[in-house]
Amino acid sequence: MVKGFPIGLVRESYARLARWRSCPGGMAGTLLLTLWLATTAVLADERPVLLVMGDSLSTAYGIEQDAGWVSLLEERLDGSARVVNASISGETSSGGASRLPELIGQHDPDIVLLELGGNDGLRGLPPRQLEANLADMIEVSQEAGAEVLLLGIDIPPNYGQAYRRAFTDVFTRLADTYDTPLIPFLLEGVALEEGMMQDDGIHPTRDAQPIILDNVWPELAALLESNGVELAEATHD
Repeated sequence: MVKGFPIGLVRESYARLARWRSCPGGMAGTLLLTLWLATTAVLADERPVLLVMGDSLSTAYGIEQDAGWVSLLEERLDGSARVVNASISGETSSGGASRLPELIGQHDPDIVLLELGGNDGLRGLPPRQLEANLADMIEVSQEAGAEVLLLGIDIPPNYGQAYRRAFTDVFTRLADTYDTPLIPFLLEGVALEEGMMQDDGIHPTRDAQPIILDNVWPELAALLESNGVELAEATHD
């Protein structure tokens, strides 16, 4: 099977084409059409699959769905890859870890973007718990043959410097341990900038979404290219 498409159908189409000369003229076009459709379906199925596992930062919380950075990513890719956004507002690393195995079985991703941890931090959960959950998600992804991109996050200063350092160190340590690319801070150029955060001070505005995508893009582009995606024509919005 070719990435979810029955290879037997392709072989059958080629076999039919080989018998083309012995068929009545009217059937030749039908056989060629069958072959074209089968080949097109296979090529479309070979596009790499990106699975985004995130929280409200990746669900376009408080803004139009098509304005979120994941939707903008899909637009930028212009069909060269398939994006599956499995993010859920309020999601913790524990919830993501419990959902990921089934999602991998459903979508067979080539790249998994892990954007989780913010809600763990806001709830004051132990950084060790966050690290264990993210480590489990990385291992599950890599064992399934997917590459992982970690999207790091920070928490407000009022949580204390010691907790913030322990929290942010989790992402760096995981990237080193599992040799995965890391975006140190997803909201770089957003979190402290005027007009870039909604009134709650937690969720980015519509205007911030292109900046978030640009933060993710360099590391993601390298993974996409390693998975056969041509990005020579890709430009920033």
